[in-house]
Amino acid sequence: MTLAETLNLGCLCRTLSPDRLRQQLETDPTLQGMAAELAVSHPHLFSETAVFLDPAINATLGQAIAAIERVVALPAYQQHALSAAPDIARQNFGPAGVFMAYDFHLGQDGPRLIEINTNAGGALLNAALARAHRDCCAPMQGLMDATSNLTALDDTFVAMFRSEWQAQRGAAPLRSVLIVDDAPDDQYLAPEFTLARQLFLAHGINAAVGDARDLQWRDGALWHPALPSGQAVDLVYNRLTDFSLSEPAHAALRAAYLAGAAVVTPHPRAHALFADKRNLITLGDDALLASWRVSNEDRRLLQAVVPHTELVTVGQADALWARRRQLFFKPVAGYGAKAAYRGDKLTKSVWAHITAGGFIAQALVPPSERLVDVDGVATRLKLDLRAYTFGGQVQLLAARTYTGQTTNFRTAGGGFSPVVVLPLMSVPSPTQTIAPENLHA
Repeated sequence: MTLAETLNLGCLCRTLSPDRLRQQLETDPTLQGMAAELAVSHPHLFSETAVFLDPAINATLGQAIAAIERVVALPAYQQHALSAAPDIARQNFGPAGVFMAYDFHLGQDGPRLIEINTNAGGALLNAALARAHRDCCAPMQGLMDATSNLTALDDTFVAMFRSEWQAQRGAAPLRSVLIVDDAPDDQYLAPEFTLARQLFLAHGINAAVGDARDLQWRDGALWHPALPSGQAVDLVYNRLTDFSLSEPAHAALRAAYLAGAAVVTPHPRAHALFADKRNLITLGDDALLASWRVSNEDRRLLQAVVPHTELVTVGQADALWARRRQLFFKPVAGYGAKAAYRGDKLTKSVWAHITAGGFIAQALVPPSERLVDVDGVATRLKLDLRAYTFGGQVQLLAARTYTGQTTNFRTAGGGFSPVVVLPLMSVPSPTQTIAPENLHA
């Protein structure tokens, strides 16, 4: 076992205090009370326990993400991926897509890519959580500062949005950002929308949270009543799960996007190139990648990191059913673990739904585990890793700890956890490990 595995399975250290978390969340008077509200409405959103990561695994994550981004940039890959995508995905206005997320399980042979998401939530919440854990004690500060600059992360996020704006608008000033979802106040991560709004305001950009269904397309511009009268929407921070903007309620946003009248990020093209689950089949097809002249090193990385994935078809149904215990089934355009099933939990009725079409089958990669203290009882929880990225660069690592088939925020002791990348050590010694008694909030 690596030192990280030893700590994850043997250290019950808690490095979060409610007061430190409150300080990190409520950075402006308008945010006062958010921590107390979250404690009631989202009692299992934040874990008190950090997850430790081996430095070699961390390096592999970065290398694999960079390799995937290089493949996605290939004209042959884009033609292949877009051939099955809606027409709107062929529009390319320049932006890359904010808050890309690569989700991994840590298998016995290293990290395995579970999926890629283009409108991933949680980055701002995880940044606040990581800073709160970091402030626990000197050992945590030294470890977390070694791999990321948490204090500058807000500036990094704002620079990412400005980069998206400049990719489409050049040197024109960014005046307004609208954070949109359907019924945003009712969304589980609605508090993050509030954090995003405050982040933009703090950096001199007018911002509001608005219901996408209230957008208006007129006079060649996009408008929303949440913004001041007379101010059009410059940039849309898009949190919709209508990835192709095809629902009638989103007609105004679709029209403005197609006209290039508003910068929209993330956007349909990013979803088609990255997050459509069928892309996992392509990324794992070594012969296809070789035909596109993907380098030997990148192909080696992808073969090691991308679990075997195949499309569920009626012709393959019997064979897949026979192997179902070694498979995980996901809808092609799925998100948030909705309608995702472990093969060993399938019923015949669910199987009929899966084989009707629109699902992929992925080789099952059991998640690793983290030992946590739940009301005085040492409890093993599953964990997955999420790398928030922009332009192929990792901005923040976070973990989610849980019980059940997929990640959720209903597990006592679980939720979002910060990731501590340990320093490179050839031979662990008592002076190199972190004494648990020094890691309590």
